[in-house]
Amino acid sequence: MNSTIRTSYLSLSRGRKIPKPESPNLQLPPRSVNSPNRCNGFRNVSPANSLLRIGLRHDSAHLRSVQSRRVRVSSKNAQFGSFADGSEAQAPSFGEFITSERVKVVAMLALALALCNADRVVMSVAIVPLSLSNGWSRSFAGIVQSSFLWGYLVSPIAGGTLVDYYGGKAVMAWGVALWSMATFLTPWAAETSLWLLLAMRALLGIAEGVALPSMNNMVARWFPKTERSRAVGIAMAGFQLGSSVGLMLSPILMSQGGVFGPFVIFGLSGFLWVLVWLSATSSTPDRSPQISKYELDYIQSERQKSFLGENKPKTTKVIPPFRRLLSKPPTWALIVANAMHSWGFFVFLSWMPIYFNSVYHVDLRQAAWFSAVPWTVMAVMGYIGGLWSDIMIRNGTSVTLTRNIMQSIGFIGPGIALVGLTTAKSPSVASAWLTLAVGLKAFSHSGFLVNLQEIAPQYSGVLHGISNTAGTFAAILGTVGAGFFVELVGSFQGFLLFTSLLYILAALFYILFSTGERVDFDEPTPV
Repeated sequence: MNSTIRTSYLSLSRGRKIPKPESPNLQLPPRSVNSPNRCNGFRNVSPANSLLRIGLRHDSAHLRSVQSRRVRVSSKNAQFGSFADGSEAQAPSFGEFITSERVKVVAMLALALALCNADRVVMSVAIVPLSLSNGWSRSFAGIVQSSFLWGYLVSPIAGGTLVDYYGGKAVMAWGVALWSMATFLTPWAAETSLWLLLAMRALLGIAEGVALPSMNNMVARWFPKTERSRAVGIAMAGFQLGSSVGLMLSPILMSQGGVFGPFVIFGLSGFLWVLVWLSATSSTPDRSPQISKYELDYIQSERQKSFLGENKPKTTKVIPPFRRLLSKPPTWALIVANAMHSWGFFVFLSWMPIYFNSVYHVDLRQAAWFSAVPWTVMAVMGYIGGLWSDIMIRNGTSVTLTRNIMQSIGFIGPGIALVGLTTAKSPSVASAWLTLAVGLKAFSHSGFLVNLQEIAPQYSGVLHGISNTAGTFAAILGTVGAGFFVELVGSFQGFLLFTSLLYILAALFYILFSTGERVDFDEPTPV
């Protein structure tokens, strides 16, 4: 019997370095011997039997380790972007994409941006009865509407820096809470004093200045490059739908609850969103308890292929290198694009209800509906543009060319449509031209807005803040300037033609100086 066991040991240990025990009194570990699941016959183990069991255990453990290296990969290993067999991750199907955890995150971002824009546009509708009751002129109405932009001018750079340092989740939560409070308190401020009303609208602008940098930061963390255009399209669809919802619901809520009814409803909705956001989302995929292992592996492997440096330890400084950022032509391409985007956006958003009311003499509710339809179309077109640009990149079109095509459609298209708007003789035709202009404008979201993440992912927040600040200057100039222009010239059409020219010039500037490649902002700037 002993010779048989020795033969078994030699055959099992052949080719392996299994140390032969020196002591004949070797016992198995207590866990193996005393386990209640073991047969009692194994309690008294002979030395020879111990050798056989050690050999078997070593052999099976070796086999398990080989198999695990072949078929398993942990979340820790996944952060280096490698699947177990070394093969590339396959793109998820539409069903897998739309039900993924990252789409849940971007859906929450879309809802936040919807509230963001709804809180803005309420004043665009309320300004008509407020002007009539307070005797405000067109130019002063423009100043009241632009008070939001005074605050919006202050926060984008600081907010973008905070986003790069603390992450989009926390900064977005604080932003939504503050702007919801400002919206909720607007009725009280308006009944107290004009200055308090202007201050509350400025606070709204300060808080909303962090919304888009936070969105960009979360998209960059959760989505690989081949999906970011779609993600931004979904988020910005919420932004545009917020305009539609705000413009359509505000007259109805005003008829039921007075001029300030919408401010209360939208303010309370923001507080509810903050509670859900903090409890249901995570700042990064690897911190999410709900994400599947497959989705986490896919995000991290695709992210490493896009930017090899993204998985390095975070080195972003609290004070970013502003001089280096402003020394590069791609930064100025983004600044000009954002400035023109904001000029057109706020002119459309602030003045179109008044335009339809004064030019075509439709009542306030009809004017709001005519103004709301384009934003609904813009939400749909933004997703189409994002999907199209992702397909182009996946099929081999360079990122730079893709962004230039999207930006050209998003600026030259509205420039041409605005010329048509000036010739419209009826509110229906005017609404069709406005819808075309605003719908094509959505393609720019897959141009400059995604480009912010591509040229410098580590500084995307502050870059967005810098370009947003320039955009806010342009928006103030456009919003206030439109009122003074109409008072001096007596016509909206001339201002629309001027805006059309600016759109085309901005598109040309972007095409000349933009890039879809990563720009090194950390190299020293020549003195």
